Amino acid sequence: MNIKLNFINHSNDTNNSEIVIFAKNTATDMQEFAVAWKVIRFCGQGENHPFVYSTDSQVAMGDSWGNFSPRLKAEPGQQFTAQNTASGDHLALTGASSAPDEIEVVNGLMKGSISANIYKSGSLFAQKTSIAPGMKAVFQFTPTIWIGVASEVDEGANMSSAIVSSVNTEISLLGIASADIVMTGGGAGPDATPFQFHLENVSMA
Repeated sequence: MNIKLNFINHSNDTNNSEIVIFAKNTATDMQEFAVAWKVIRFCGQGENHPFVYSTDSQVAMGDSWGNFSPRLKAEPGQQFTAQNTASGDHLALTGASSAPDEIEVVNGLMKGSISANIYKSGSLFAQKTSIAPGMKAVFQFTPTIWIGVASEVDEGANMSSAIVSSVNTEISLLGIASADIVMTGGGAGPDATPFQFHLENVSMA
C-alpha cells in the first residue's frame, strides 16, 4: 500500500534548510547508521513537497566488486541468501526468517563481503554493509518515520550518529492513507523557535 504524504513548509525559516526523512531498523542496536531516505531541499515558505511511503519493500545485495543484484520484493518473515552460481553471484529467496516480522539477508558466498539494501518507493531505505560470508543482516521496521532539519545530507547516504540523534520527531503512519506533514517554527533572532513537525488533514486507510 502507498501512503501519500505531503510536506508543507509553514515555518519562519528563510535559509532553505534541508529536511531529512529516515527510518530506524528496530532489529539492530543504535550503533548502526541510518540512511537518509528522503532529503527535501529548497522548499520555500508556503511551498509543499509530495512524496509516497510504500509499505512494500524491495531487497538487493551489493558485492565487494561494486555489483548489485536485481531488486526483489521482500516481505517480513522472508530470508534471502547471496549464492554462488555458474553465471555469477545472485540473491534469492531461500525460506523463512527467524522471526515473522523480520527480513534476513544471508551471505552464502564462499568469499567476499556483501551489503544488504532495503528500498522503499524506489529509494534506499536501510542498509547493512560488510556482511562477511556466513553472516546475516536483519531488518525490522515499524510504519514510522523520523523527520528533522539537517545540513550536508545526501539522499541514500549513511548519516552520522550526531545527525540521527539531533532529529527527535517521530511520526507514526500506522493506519494512515494520506496526510500533510507541516513544519512550523524557525526564524532568526530572539523570536526564533525550534522547528516542529505535525500531521494535518489525515485520512485513515
